[in-house]
Amino acid sequence: MTRGGESALLTHSGGDVLQWGLPRLRDLPWRHTRDPWAILVSEVMLQQTQVLRVVPKWLVFMQRFPTVEHCAAAPLGDVLRVWQGLGYPRRARNLHAAAAEVARLGHFPRSLEALLALPCVGQYTARAVQAFAFEIDAAVVDTNIARVYARVGGRSLTAREVQAAADEAVPKGSGWEWNQCLMELGAVLCRPAPNCGECPVQDVCTWHGVGDDPAIGSAGVSRTQPRFEGSERQARGRLMRALTAGPVPATDAATVLAHPAAERLLAALCAEGLVHRDGGTLRLP
Repeated sequence: MTRGGESALLTHSGGDVLQWGLPRLRDLPWRHTRDPWAILVSEVMLQQTQVLRVVPKWLVFMQRFPTVEHCAAAPLGDVLRVWQGLGYPRRARNLHAAAAEVARLGHFPRSLEALLALPCVGQYTARAVQAFAFEIDAAVVDTNIARVYARVGGRSLTAREVQAAADEAVPKGSGWEWNQCLMELGAVLCRPAPNCGECPVQDVCTWHGVGDDPAIGSAGVSRTQPRFEGSERQARGRLMRALTAGPVPATDAATVLAHPAAERLLAALCAEGLVHRDGGTLRLP
């Protein structure tokens, strides 16, 4: 396999991917819109969170903040309350900051450079907005797609290599469809434990599920999540959940956090702007 061969193999099977994927696309609500704000919300929510958990939260969030302007005008605390239950509240803070910047600009950016200039919008999210909102032929590389490219090529890829392969493989004029189908392929068949027998690219795949998995350690492919029970993330979540119900006395923080590093965790939450300390009281910002 030559370098860059991954894109050639998938381009060769591009029709098979679309033919397999389009009739099988899951009926996800954000697939029925091209609103860049709605797409941005879905992509931020989907980072590190399973689709089934995101769907109801996305629907509630979009009802509460249907436009960038609605989100930008709301206090961060209101955004955090609606976000509660998804975890990783920094994502809500970042989304709120991005909404404020888009509202300030007066329009939603379309170019990769302009999207990357938004607060905390990275390479993946910027390309996802391009592909799924503006139907630009941008190549999206999430953990599922990165796994497909590594296995098709039969080798571990660097971040630059997998993005270059993805850029090259997008069929002209079919960026929305291609990215959706390739994501579906990785999510449904080319999973960590794959179902190779039904895969539409099995004829060009170098791996076929035999031997060492080239996706392990390849750029963009997610690794096993650290244990949640007893983690700092769980402790932070306990305090954030308590604060959605109302202010908490600072003297109760250690009890609510229930973690040996409670003092440090509280200081970090305050420093991150997720918790506001007003004298002896803790509040959402």
